[in-house]
Amino acid sequence: MTKNPQPLTAPSMNRRRVLSGVSGGLASIALHSLLSKSSAADDRNASPEKSTAGRLTIAPAKPYEPRAPHFAAKAKNVIFVFCSGAISHVDTFDFKPQLIKHDGKPLPGNEKLVSFQGPNGNLTKPLWKFRPRGESGKMISDLIPHIGGMADDICFLHSLTNKSNTHGPAGNVINTGFTFDGFPSMGAWINCALGTENRNLPAFIAIEDPRGMPQSGPNNWAGGFLPAAFQGTPLSTTQLIRYLNRPSGISAERDSEARKAWRFLEKQRQQIFKGDQQLAARMASYELAARIQLHVPEVMQVADEPEYIRKLYGADSDNSTKAAFANNCILARRLVESGVRFVQLFNGAYASGGRLNWDAHSNIKSQYDIHGDILDQPVAGLLQDLKQRGLLDSTLVIFATEFGRMPMFQAGTFGRDHNPLGFTCWLAGAGVKKGFNHGTTDEFGFRAQENVLTAHDLHATILHLLGLRHKELNVYHNGIQRRLTDVHGKVIHQVLA
Repeated sequence: MTKNPQPLTAPSMNRRRVLSGVSGGLASIALHSLLSKSSAADDRNASPEKSTAGRLTIAPAKPYEPRAPHFAAKAKNVIFVFCSGAISHVDTFDFKPQLIKHDGKPLPGNEKLVSFQGPNGNLTKPLWKFRPRGESGKMISDLIPHIGGMADDICFLHSLTNKSNTHGPAGNVINTGFTFDGFPSMGAWINCALGTENRNLPAFIAIEDPRGMPQSGPNNWAGGFLPAAFQGTPLSTTQLIRYLNRPSGISAERDSEARKAWRFLEKQRQQIFKGDQQLAARMASYELAARIQLHVPEVMQVADEPEYIRKLYGADSDNSTKAAFANNCILARRLVESGVRFVQLFNGAYASGGRLNWDAHSNIKSQYDIHGDILDQPVAGLLQDLKQRGLLDSTLVIFATEFGRMPMFQAGTFGRDHNPLGFTCWLAGAGVKKGFNHGTTDEFGFRAQENVLTAHDLHATILHLLGLRHKELNVYHNGIQRRLTDVHGKVIHQVLA
């Protein structure tokens, strides 16, 4: 310790005022929605290193500063729509005439197939009629007619696979690249690599479904072993950021004085303990929280949108869940418009026998009629609104789920079991082809067959569209150079515009 440190003095401050302000001001609030439970050991074991291109360096006191990509990016922002519970590809986007022709017959070569929840019955045709949509003639079912109306703007990936057939681990794979908990989410990696364009809002926001939190909960937007500054901040039109407002009885002036005191104390500590990065990082979080306190209420005012916009998204619906999800979709657009880098938008909540998400094991028709109505118009409205504002040129929209569903009903039920062997996701917007199909499943939609893709390939492509080389986005953690794509992944160049 340095001998005879300078006394703590500052204009308009004394010991009593400093302690009083600090104990009551924003700096005393936990702000767990912004800060993960970190330790000195975590910080030592997980610090962003320069990539092989020498680009990724993070100043602890300025973690949110914008950082240049590896090369010119097509996309500046991302909206990631995630359907929790595994939406059925054979009932939505993956039209299989042979599945209709062979309805009621066994799956050839898999007559006694046992999947996640047990034995399967015979092949079951789609329960909604497929129709050609747009100039491309893409066959999309009547379950999602509004999204079908945007088919000419969408790039479909029909051969995605997953290494797990269980919701939590499979959701982890799509969102983090790994089956186990504790790895950084895609949004956290992108936040870490590129920083933010709006220093008054978090760079990464996760919008929960109005029905509840998705499977695996915060792990979907966690920072993992990356610094806590890069994790997602949960926020929706029904669930505000926790600890955002000042405690009752604390004035704005007193709150401001508390932050001034913390800044003063920080400077004193940094003079005494040079190179203490933890304090600098935490102070940056407190400063961001203070700015969020002022700017989040403004961006949350979705009710101020013109009536024609609210009708476009379906926010005027008599279905309260659909209206709430539509408001979340409007919020996603407003966040991107305000410079938020990565917005994760969830449709569907936790495991509930298919009542609150897409996990329809018992009766897919009755449950999907409910879920399809909630999903369809708001997501289509989001695409159309981004397009008419010119935001789709710089925003990448991703639509994904953890896995698909079987082309047959489970034995003794009217629902479909989990299928990680082949399913559909899609991309739209910045840098991807429009009205395009890539990859196929077999004639029944059972298994990916042509141009088989993994989540690592999807992640590599998303990073590429943001100007990032996935093999160079590395972070040293516990003796290993980690990356979002692990040691796998290839950019899907065929889908790039």
